Amino acid sequence: MEVHVNLDSSLIPINPGSVQALANDFISFHNLSFDEVSICFVDTKTICTLHDQFFDDPSTTDCISFPMDDAEDEGYKVMGEIFVCPETAVNYIQQQKGDLYEEVTLYVVHGLLHLIGFDDIEDTDREKMRAEEVRYLKHVDTENLWILS
Repeated sequence: MEVHVNLDSSLIPINPGSVQALANDFISFHNLSFDEVSICFVDTKTICTLHDQFFDDPSTTDCISFPMDDAEDEGYKVMGEIFVCPETAVNYIQQQKGDLYEEVTLYVVHGLLHLIGFDDIEDTDREKMRAEEVRYLKHVDTENLWILS
């Protein structure tokens, strides 16, 4: 799968190869077939603008996903586009402690899950999504697929 990584946010260094490896593994782990996905790392201003423009909410958020094709579609399939805000992770880690790159990895995984149909609006859907995040992040840890600097 072709994984486009756009590093518009220079707040923290991100290794594009580690993002590509994570996305490709995610597809394999979930036994899916896609040809392309875009993952963009953006600053707070950009994520707030996108959040406002597409969700009528100008507040900051960790990631926003825009699904495109379904896994069952025929032909060339674009999974979609994810916008991740590393600055949100920095702020979260300053308050809650933890590892910055594990938090950024969680945001990318969360976005990828949205692209394959997971949702977190309703409580029952949120529980399913959180369970899948935990399940896949255990795999990420075992395989050492964390996003790196």
